[in-house]
Amino acid sequence: MDKLAGMAMFVRVIDNGSFAAAAEIAQVSPAMVAKHIKTIETRLGAKLIHRTTRRHQLTEVGQLYYERCKRALSEVALAEASASELQAAPRGRLRLVAPVSFGTQVLVPALIDYQNAYPDVSIELSLDNNVHDLVGEGFELGIHIGPLSDSSLVARPLTPYRRILAASPDYLARHGRPASPEALTNHLCLGHSYWRMQDRWHLVGPDGEMRDVLISGKFSTNQGAALRMAALSGAGIVLQPELLLAADIAEGRLEQVLPEWSYRPVPMFLIYAPNRRPTAMLRTAIDHLVERFG
Repeated sequence: MDKLAGMAMFVRVIDNGSFAAAAEIAQVSPAMVAKHIKTIETRLGAKLIHRTTRRHQLTEVGQLYYERCKRALSEVALAEASASELQAAPRGRLRLVAPVSFGTQVLVPALIDYQNAYPDVSIELSLDNNVHDLVGEGFELGIHIGPLSDSSLVARPLTPYRRILAASPDYLARHGRPASPEALTNHLCLGHSYWRMQDRWHLVGPDGEMRDVLISGKFSTNQGAALRMAALSGAGIVLQPELLLAADIAEGRLEQVLPEWSYRPVPMFLIYAPNRRPTAMLRTAIDHLVERFG
């Protein structure tokens, strides 16, 4: 007899309490059930079940075999389900959470590209700079910038979040281009009001040299997108993520200032809960975002 069929029948007997109940579920005769159990016991050379008129009780060997059979059958079911899932088209609702500026300006186009490739997937994106309970709040994926505190999550490293200096050509024409980090003190610098030390920029040079630069300006806000717009309008020098300014620099709307200097890069991760059976939607979304931002 097939070993897996025998294991499944043995588990069915134990889970349902009798040969007769197992036979009814499997739609075979009780004699066939008994034959399966006898074949296993002969192969193992050990008794698995003490059978009495009132109940069946597992032997010590039977208890161990039962536990291992349950585990093996679960793995077989998982393998078959996973194989079917791999062939299925991604579908369903994908819920993500990401920081506001990154999500608005960089993540959204990547998600729309993914959705165009997989039209049966709907996307719900929450933008929030606060740390979320990914699993507890029902998110499949999250973008996390900075050190991780939850070690229970899977964290796929993405390109580190590097902030660079930039200004509009109009501003640089009127105020000149700073030649050193210290020269920023004499410029209008656009401030982020959420930063703990709003009057200082901590810059890293090409050789890892650190400079603490005192800055001042006439415009600050709590949103990176607003700082970018202020820079585009010629209001001053902005310190924002390279990803957010790359298109503006490439198309000449902004020019990079002190290109060898940047704010301390911070790690960025794609995070999600460990799952032994990721859906086609989750698997393809992870692959897409790692390829785009990894």
